[in-house]
Amino acid sequence: MKQYIIKQYYGDYGEGKNGAADISTSGSSKQEWPLWEVFIRSKQGLDHKHVGSLHAADAQMAIENARDVYTRRNEGISIWVVESKHIHASNPDEADALYDPANDKAYRHPTFYDLPDELTHI
Repeated sequence: MKQYIIKQYYGDYGEGKNGAADISTSGSSKQEWPLWEVFIRSKQGLDHKHVGSLHAADAQMAIENARDVYTRRNEGISIWVVESKHIHASNPDEADALYDPANDKAYRHPTFYDLPDELTHI
């Protein structure tokens, strides 16, 4: 039985679900491309905002696809992509317990300090 390698280029669509090209060397072992989270910095902003997700074979392909999908009108000046498996988040249901220790530290609040009368521009 012969095995064929199908060469795919960025933007090619294969038979796999999600429109991803088939990157396997045989029909029996299909792999899906990893999921990437996309963050864009707008021209007016100083921070990157999460705009969506996409599947790509590697980081460079994820950046190029993110550029094509999420910055069609040249609204972005910087793109970050992070493979989804590397993102770890806290549980929103446990927010009270997570942030509770910070409430005990009154010295973190500026009202705790007495300022001298000479300081007028703070």
